[in-house]
Amino acid sequence: MPYEFVGKWTYPTLIYVGPGKFASLAEHVVSLGMKRPLLVTDRGLANQSMIVTAMQRLIASGLEAGLFSDVQGNPTDKNLAAGIDAFRRGGHDGVIVIGGGSAMDVGKLVALMEGQTIPVWDLEDIGDWWTRADASAIHPILAVPTTAGTGSEVGRAAVLTNTTDHTKRIIFHPKMLPSLVIGDPELAIALPSSLTAATGMDALTHSFEAFCVESFHPLADGIALESLRLIHEYLPRAVENGRDLEARTMMFAAALMGGTAFQKGLGAVHSIAHPLGALRDVQHGLANGVLLPYVAAFNRPVIEPKVERIAHMLRIDNGFDGFQNWLIDLRAKIGIPHTLAEVGARLEDADEIAEKAMADPSTSANPRKMNVSEFRKLYVAAVTGDLAAVTTREAA
Repeated sequence: MPYEFVGKWTYPTLIYVGPGKFASLAEHVVSLGMKRPLLVTDRGLANQSMIVTAMQRLIASGLEAGLFSDVQGNPTDKNLAAGIDAFRRGGHDGVIVIGGGSAMDVGKLVALMEGQTIPVWDLEDIGDWWTRADASAIHPILAVPTTAGTGSEVGRAAVLTNTTDHTKRIIFHPKMLPSLVIGDPELAIALPSSLTAATGMDALTHSFEAFCVESFHPLADGIALESLRLIHEYLPRAVENGRDLEARTMMFAAALMGGTAFQKGLGAVHSIAHPLGALRDVQHGLANGVLLPYVAAFNRPVIEPKVERIAHMLRIDNGFDGFQNWLIDLRAKIGIPHTLAEVGARLEDADEIAEKAMADPSTSANPRKMNVSEFRKLYVAAVTGDLAAVTTREAA
């Protein structure tokens, strides 16, 4: 890969980008003042060479590092409780997160919640609830993403499933923003093409929904558009050849740009994907990738001018229709199914999903106003593959 695709960015997180950057992990941990870091990862990565090597390097540098990996695909409050217990038992003083969005969410929440005396649900992303936290008790975080999807490495929020009512909640605090990020594309070389595709669709959905939100935020809009351009060019390459370090680097950039842009808001894709993940454990990026064309078709009466701008920037002809055709072709090319039924969703869940989607925080920012019956219609259409059922040109 050309050496110009190496960088050090501050935006505002300090981000080191490029092949080989992971080798400096211990040095960066020390720079953040950690002496006894807890490395948080997921079950699938715990025994992989990158984690084994990371632990060896940390210990060789004199750091009293511990490892926690009880993190599932759609993390729950039980995973968080176990992580906090591991942090306390090890007497740790900071968190290193290595992994995808699930590990990122749990690691960030461990750093947030270990020193708090209130339940995590009291810090849901509602109004100024975040001010309830003791900010001085939040531990430093260093993030190392291994997938290009969630952008959680530059985010101030985390998603957690409440096992009592099977709802996903968004937890927010400004100090959950990691202090330092290492973006090394070599860590993603072994990522399966299916997961590369799903996480890439997550990044695409973040940028697309953020751009279509109807609020004034030119900074987020510009970042979202460039993220979409990078995904348009590099996601197929990353899926086709996992060793393409240029494509991996550009998808890493696109994902963190999507994570930055969606501070503007998200929309109905996430409103449905959140309860679907909590109820049926569907991988989040995969759910987003399946849902996106259906929600775009439903939102068309209010987002068509913005989608035309996206299409123009991507050099796609025929405006909204051209973009929608490209999106559907992209999904087919990289192996994203056309229906939610193919990823485990069930029609009998329609009422419950619709109710929970309506209550999801992302719903308020969806460009077209929603109600429960419309969410049910969207969900049923996505389960059955009936795109025509939600394709409209005029608002109801």
